[in-house]
Amino acid sequence: MTARTNCVIAGGGPAGMVLGLLLARAGIEVTVLEKHGDFLRDFRGDTVHPSTQTLLDELGLGEEFATLPQTRLHEIAFPAADGTSVVVGDLRRLARWTRHPYIALTPQWDLLNLLAKAGADEPTFTLRMNTEVTGLLRQEGRVVGVRYRGQDGEGELRADLTVAADGRWSFARREVGLTPKEWPVPFDVWWFRLGRDPDDTTAALSPTMRSGRFVLDIPREGFHQLAYLGRKGTDGDLRRRGVEAFRRDIAEVLPHLSHRVGDLTSMDDVKHLDVRLNRLPRWHTEGLLCIGDAAHAMSPIGGVGINLAVQDAVAAARLLAGPLRRGTPTAADLAAVRKRRLLPTAAVQTLQRLMHRMVAAPVVEGRRLGPPKPVQRLLRRVPALSLVPAYLVGIGLRPEQAPEFARRRP
Repeated sequence: MTARTNCVIAGGGPAGMVLGLLLARAGIEVTVLEKHGDFLRDFRGDTVHPSTQTLLDELGLGEEFATLPQTRLHEIAFPAADGTSVVVGDLRRLARWTRHPYIALTPQWDLLNLLAKAGADEPTFTLRMNTEVTGLLRQEGRVVGVRYRGQDGEGELRADLTVAADGRWSFARREVGLTPKEWPVPFDVWWFRLGRDPDDTTAALSPTMRSGRFVLDIPREGFHQLAYLGRKGTDGDLRRRGVEAFRRDIAEVLPHLSHRVGDLTSMDDVKHLDVRLNRLPRWHTEGLLCIGDAAHAMSPIGGVGINLAVQDAVAAARLLAGPLRRGTPTAADLAAVRKRRLLPTAAVQTLQRLMHRMVAAPVVEGRRLGPPKPVQRLLRRVPALSLVPAYLVGIGLRPEQAPEFARRRP
């Protein structure tokens, strides 16, 4: 089977879905290919930052988003050795720049379903689930579409532009030989969940550091979603120790949940995330553009991955809608997306690398609990400094506004 579209997007995550929706609202025929049959997968990035919430308002989706299950986070804080918290980023200070001075912790599948519903209202938008990209089509050195495998068999989809929005292990990126620059990361993350008691009223995101262990508790409806941070490369050791030892570790760090650790029946309930921090020197080749994690994998510190990916998508839609209407975008058109998004991406990654050195590495190596004491004293003495990380994480150096062609009233 062979078909044609203006733009084909590999990956139905936040970047792919936002780009698809915006291009469709520009009247461009766009097809998003998602290899899974639904969006229901645990332990994906669930943080929706002020910049993304503002975008949803501009797209006419803000009111509906506000009805989704969510917990609102107003501070980015780390525990200190004395049992108190050090506020690194106070999001409430962003009230002069945004109607949403908080991070909304919302299941990613709810956000993606909201975007899919909005896309379905556009006549030029197509979302194909259970459809996996298996190869790229090339002609005279240029990418001209994809090969795919779907429920109806295999086929080809030719396009004026192919976009790789297929994550940090991007198949499309690998196919064209684009290799990211990697920065060392001192830790990995293990995700798991524990049940909530009926009288458990925990509502705030809670990081806890104790005995060289760092656990982040994200309260959800009916359960706690937990992230255990440990030294990179220790997944094998963790699993060899077994679930009983892991339960003891968690009970030691979170004694208030010690009666729930039995919810972990085996280490299969604990999902390992190999944390990466990298960025492509070049985000495109002829006919293909990488955005989101395919262009720059982010650390989970600050939960910025989704939001930078969404910002990439908005910039790409604004810069490429015109060239796509006229025909095939040039290499210069594609390069303009990286040029637009490089500064805010590099700034956040620099902040993350700093947090790795100052906080994460000393904690997982057992050298210190919490940020360095001089930093703690400075932040407590001058609380206004917490505006800087809050702005970088919550809004960014170059927040993208929805193009006029994509804006709608609620």
